[in-house]
Amino acid sequence: THLFEKITNILVIIFLWINMLLIATFLKTASFHTSARYLLFALMLLSDSFLLIVSDILVVLTALRVVMEVWLCIIVFFVVLLYNMVTPITLTVMTLERCVAICMPLRQAELCSTRNTVHCILIIHGISSVPCIVILSVFFASASASVYKQNMICSVEIFILYPWHSHLRSAVSQFFFLIMCIVIVFSYYKIMKVAKAASGENKKSTLRGLTTVLLHAFQLLLCLIQLWCPFIEAAALQIDVNLFFTVRYSNYVVFVLASRCLSPLIYGLRDETFFLALKKFYRS
Repeated sequence: THLFEKITNILVIIFLWINMLLIATFLKTASFHTSARYLLFALMLLSDSFLLIVSDILVVLTALRVVMEVWLCIIVFFVVLLYNMVTPITLTVMTLERCVAICMPLRQAELCSTRNTVHCILIIHGISSVPCIVILSVFFASASASVYKQNMICSVEIFILYPWHSHLRSAVSQFFFLIMCIVIVFSYYKIMKVAKAASGENKKSTLRGLTTVLLHAFQLLLCLIQLWCPFIEAAALQIDVNLFFTVRYSNYVVFVLASRCLSPLIYGLRDETFFLALKKFYRS
């Protein structure tokens, strides 16, 4: 357990350092502040960074068997679940933005204006809060008043009072990801049609957009697999407690850390404009 804890802490520090470098590059480059693409990218970086910090603290507290009152855990859980959903929903919106840029270039400036992007960011947070509200509403309706003052290890399991709570949580999350997958497939199909008709430099740009959409799809797949982790961990807990913690750490590294580290790869390194700004910032 201590080995996994050290590994996750090192990985979190590395990813946070990269994210902070990318966020600083965004803040220092004025042209990015009016681009929907980079505004959404900055939102995802901030969301991922915040989630990495809070989730890593929870991982350490769980490993040390530190307990807290349930009411405090509710607040932490709401924030974690909210920003856990912000990233995949932002990815979906970014895919739509690529689809608009490639398939409707003449309307991109109108549809992807700074004002519309700000409204979109607010909508992303509103939609992301729906699973939190559903899960916590069910918990509030089922839990007795004495539960909130109990001291427990803060994890999602304390909100699952009955088996159907777990089924409801899974159903809500899978509904969201089904919608996201439909959007990804639709965008890929539309861009593919444009790619077949394009030629020369336009074709190269369109194929690059297709690759970005595929990377977004892979990142969403990692987030989707993350939904099944609680079931795997519950089965491991019935076998052995040490196995449970090993599986939980492994899931955290593969499906939380790995999916979050793809964001800098997709935009921070693959995007030529951002990469040039990054090099300029680093040299200065």
